[in-house]
Amino acid sequence: MDVVISGIGQSAVGRRLERSGLGLTVDATLEALADAGLEVPDIDGIATYPGFRPDMPAFSPVSSLDLKEALGFRLDWYSGGLEGPAQLGALINAYAAIKAGLARHVVCFRTVKEGTGGAAWKQSSLPSTERTRVSGEFQWILPFNAISATNWLSLYAQRHFHLYGTTREQMAQISLNARRNGALNPKALYREAITLDDYLSSRMISTPLCLFDCDTPSDASTVIILSSADAARDLKSTPVHIDSVGSAIHGKASWDQADMPSMAAFDAGRMLWSRTDWKPADVDVALLYDGFTFLTLTWLEAMGFCGVGESGAFVDGGARIARDGVLPLNPHGGQLAAGRTHGFGFVHEAVTQLRGLGGDRQVAGDVKLAAVGAGGGPIGGALLLARR
Repeated sequence: MDVVISGIGQSAVGRRLERSGLGLTVDATLEALADAGLEVPDIDGIATYPGFRPDMPAFSPVSSLDLKEALGFRLDWYSGGLEGPAQLGALINAYAAIKAGLARHVVCFRTVKEGTGGAAWKQSSLPSTERTRVSGEFQWILPFNAISATNWLSLYAQRHFHLYGTTREQMAQISLNARRNGALNPKALYREAITLDDYLSSRMISTPLCLFDCDTPSDASTVIILSSADAARDLKSTPVHIDSVGSAIHGKASWDQADMPSMAAFDAGRMLWSRTDWKPADVDVALLYDGFTFLTLTWLEAMGFCGVGESGAFVDGGARIARDGVLPLNPHGGQLAAGRTHGFGFVHEAVTQLRGLGGDRQVAGDVKLAAVGAGGGPIGGALLLARR
């Protein structure tokens, strides 16, 4: 049974919105339902990442059951959880549920209040700095004051620089490209271009990652509705087919990787291409996670757009990844310019581009195939989306 994306919706996106997480989620859901031409009684499934986290309410303020009660859904299937192939795990779970016949139309959502949460608590990262005993993978990280993903990713970047000669000037092209594209996105948090000098002179956060290597916490909700192709046949939207998915993890399930700078993204990429006849050269637009610029370099390699260790040279000068380049990258500005919608924003933009509705930022030509990758370290998920 084929699975399609039948509807997309996104709430307002901002640094500090006067709207609850549930309110943002309802806004995005109603927009996605209208986009697809579906009604509340049509929905029989919900999937979310990671589900309500009372310990991290800014990171995940809404559960699947919150949304069910707010809109009165009658569900045959629902899912939410932190474990899985990163943010896209919610979509991959829904994809599998539809293929198994457990649901026909599934609302998948990711909601964050990290803009407001960070402002209130001066903290928006995952782990706490409280002096309590830690366990699991974090026992090898937090005691050494590596308290945020910026610290963790900086070690991966340093290793990549050492092995392959990657430079900050090359990594900067991810950020410069994001700002150029964000200038064309009316919902982007940052719409001003930056220069290489701006990048190189910006505040260092965790060497070699500077301020412009890091995305910005935001308040937002993004909804993607997955449907069985048969059930979506008469809907009003242009269906986007999920051609293949990548969810594999074969390496160590921890940020302190023995084979650094490799990540789970490589396992997800290999799985994705093993399940389709398409090749990386066929992709018309790439939507690759840029919570940190170095993660985008990783995804370029993991998805096979260049060889291992070659991502720095691939983006050198920025021409290849520009909207008129051989591989247009994150035409909405990614999270670096459009705000941290935590993975789901890339899928929303992929569908927008495949439908040819990107407006000023629309990639030229007949865009038929989009690759999406999200996550970092030991978590990674990938989608290949096609307009047929």
